[in-house]
Amino acid sequence: MSGIIPDRESMTVEFRSDVSPIGDDELLAAVVCMANADGGTIYLGVEDNGRVTGLSSKHQNLTGLAAMVAARTIPPLAVRVSGIPQDDRTVAKIEVPKSTRIVATSRGLVTRRRIQADGTPECVPYYPHEFDTRASDLGMLDYSARPVIGASVKDLDPLELNRLRRMIEQLGGDRNLLALRDEELTGALALTRCVDGIRVPTVAGLLLLANEESLREHVPTHEVAFQVLEGPLVRVNDFYRTPLLRVYERVLEQFRAWLRDDEVMVRFMRIPVPNYDESAFREAFVNALVHRDYTRLGAVHIRWEQDCIVVSNPGGFVEGVTLSNLLVTEPRARNPVLADTFKRIGLAERTGRGIDNIYRGLLRYGRSAPDYSRSDAVSVVLRLPGGKADEAFVQLVVNEENRRGMPVPLDSLIALSELKRQRRIDTAHLAHAIQRDEATARATLEQLVESGLAEAHGVKKGRTYTLSAQVYRELGQPEDYIRQTGFEPIQQENMVIRYVKAHGRITRGEATELCRISPYRASRLLSGLSEDGRLVRRGAKRGTYYELSHNSRARS
Repeated sequence: MSGIIPDRESMTVEFRSDVSPIGDDELLAAVVCMANADGGTIYLGVEDNGRVTGLSSKHQNLTGLAAMVAARTIPPLAVRVSGIPQDDRTVAKIEVPKSTRIVATSRGLVTRRRIQADGTPECVPYYPHEFDTRASDLGMLDYSARPVIGASVKDLDPLELNRLRRMIEQLGGDRNLLALRDEELTGALALTRCVDGIRVPTVAGLLLLANEESLREHVPTHEVAFQVLEGPLVRVNDFYRTPLLRVYERVLEQFRAWLRDDEVMVRFMRIPVPNYDESAFREAFVNALVHRDYTRLGAVHIRWEQDCIVVSNPGGFVEGVTLSNLLVTEPRARNPVLADTFKRIGLAERTGRGIDNIYRGLLRYGRSAPDYSRSDAVSVVLRLPGGKADEAFVQLVVNEENRRGMPVPLDSLIALSELKRQRRIDTAHLAHAIQRDEATARATLEQLVESGLAEAHGVKKGRTYTLSAQVYRELGQPEDYIRQTGFEPIQQENMVIRYVKAHGRITRGEATELCRISPYRASRLLSGLSEDGRLVRRGAKRGTYYELSHNSRARS
């Protein structure tokens, strides 16, 4: 099949046969289903297995297809239709935009697209109670700001109001709030709103201040679980449905009870090194409470395992936030009123960059970066690696902070971590790690060179970076410096050729491990050897490998 048409269906790709031909209602259902999810493309004239069978005579008028969709969807949906020639057949490419409103067919059918457990897509009914989730995901609705009809200010617990005031004072929150009377305070934080002249608690107000009975009645989705697992044993398994401020204090107490500290000597000072950084955990926990989807059932889970803490919450990333832009995108809150209240209390990072604190709290101890890879459309899952810290790396970071008189910038901290882990990197590798452009990555690396923490090798596009000899000495690994700086291009080429002579072939992954370079540099190294005739490329994509050329075999 031509590369223009994908080879399989996905969340944003749908194949539809038109042999029969397809009925208008069936096609409209597919369009609505896709518009109510992430949008995408429908290829009309392609079977489920990817075989092209082309359009029926009914659908040869592509302009008419777009007009039919607009006329029979509510609100009218504008799709873009174009033809793709395939041998003697034509496939209709129907591009469906992601709708910011719930779209239905003119007959009232409302569906949405989702991925099944086996990875294949399906269309399922879109129920009214799910509409709020859609709107909050798109940033068009603040569910936490909604007044809860049926609740009253009598549901608010005076003890929780006192707790809120105490926390503002202790945490350095907005002290202007302390001068307000209770009614003024809850109004200023949008925890209550006037409805027909009567003060009514909002969802955020109930979550923070309601008595437990009222909270269970009016916000039944709220629940927080704290679990400690040691292998197959469950040491702690507590579930809470109490107000958020009380839950926060209780979970923090439990976290501290399981915290363990070592110490590192840096210039005659003892630096505490915890198995988990408290500020990173607090930010992760607060983010889970603030950004969870309170229209969905399910608990915010904190699971303390042997080598990590896993924090998860119902509701995927909000619109515009992805795994590839977590570090650089503008802060977006699913529940703005709740998020603003947490900031004004002093519980959350006021700049909205709490994610930076999570990264910093892991990397400065020589641990791996936080892992969000298990997150999906319905939940955010964060893994915080723990275990023993790298004491030499801690000393390196503390010394650099003392020299600068301020914390090491996050981009530089990520760069140091990647240099320690990968041993040799280039600007493309760091740009991916810090989620910025290569110019920013290059500036970060060159600043480390100027400060004596890194060394540069090569020029222009072939320029790579390693930790400096001084740093390797401080890390207690001087031999690694010699090993790294010895692996210059000629040595790398010779190593690859010797490897292929010994083993018959080499892949990019094997070259990466052999020369201890980034995958990008390994690809360039192998391509160069192929271009000058010493290696021959075989296979395609992930199956690519390299063998000796006939000329190289003759010389050997």
